[in-house]
Amino acid sequence: MPPLPASDHTDGTRFFNPASIRPDTTPPGRMRRLSILKWQWNRPKSDWPAWIENPVPTGDPHALPAPGTVQVTFIGHSTFLIRLPRPDGTALSILTDPIFSLRCSPFSFMGPRRVRAPGRALADLPRIDVVLVSHAHYDHMDLPTLRALARRGDDPLVVTPLCNARFMRATGLRRIMELDWWQSVAMPDLQVTCTPARHGAARTPFDHNKSLWGGFMLRDAAGHRLFFAGDTAHGRHWGLIRDRLGAPDIALLPIGAYDPRELMAGVHTTPEEALEGLRQLEAHHGIGMHFGTFRLTDEPMDEPVRRLARAVQDTGLPPDVMGVMDHGECRDIAWRQPDDA
Repeated sequence: MPPLPASDHTDGTRFFNPASIRPDTTPPGRMRRLSILKWQWNRPKSDWPAWIENPVPTGDPHALPAPGTVQVTFIGHSTFLIRLPRPDGTALSILTDPIFSLRCSPFSFMGPRRVRAPGRALADLPRIDVVLVSHAHYDHMDLPTLRALARRGDDPLVVTPLCNARFMRATGLRRIMELDWWQSVAMPDLQVTCTPARHGAARTPFDHNKSLWGGFMLRDAAGHRLFFAGDTAHGRHWGLIRDRLGAPDIALLPIGAYDPRELMAGVHTTPEEALEGLRQLEAHHGIGMHFGTFRLTDEPMDEPVRRLARAVQDTGLPPDVMGVMDHGECRDIAWRQPDDA
């Protein structure tokens, strides 16, 4: 790998989380290899069910979004189909961190196994124009899914942080754009900006943090903004993103994979921290993700959703400020109106 350009988040060979995005009170979590091995060896027995049948999906992901809305379909984990209306009456289709595989693992026979099917089959989705891949972890960069997209012939533009294209070149996807934090790519009717996240990346024991991680701010031709956080811990990056790019109308934020906290606090948000992130972003509406599909950590399967609902209630916010979608649900969500600001 060639030397990386100097910045506040790389030493030229590896990336790191700069002090500027750490929270004012830094949680104790650190992903030390020995601690992780000890945790994996002593993990409590799973109380997750072996399999869950999804509800009958609602909404039509092929339909055009209603006027003044964006269409969002929750497929599962961090995978969403986002349909942005275009001025010509069509819609731009964006897929986030797509994973349709049975496992999020380098192996087909071991590793975290999904407990529910994707909310929508890949074959049932409209043509995909843009794919956002936030980082190299297997539950976010799923090469079998990317190969399946290539076989469909959609030829999407794949947008990803620095040093991730090398993993995806063999998938058959031809157009891959790497971005550093705060860099943007513009296309007709859409601008995508890579944003900081507080996380890490690896696909093997030998490439720790040799590829960058991040989120994405989407801005359509009318100036509406949708934020996809990728995978992240809590930190000051929420406010930095708002200050530099503006408050998003809608934010897709992770709420799961946080327990044990002494290991996960530096890489994953709790539901309460996600709600605080929504506040710091000054987003109008939030949707939780990164829960209920793969057992990555120790919290009960339904705990993130319950804790998020309780956090919203405890803060006195309207219940629709932030919540979750059913797996497979397709919903038109209104953009922020001027009198909502």
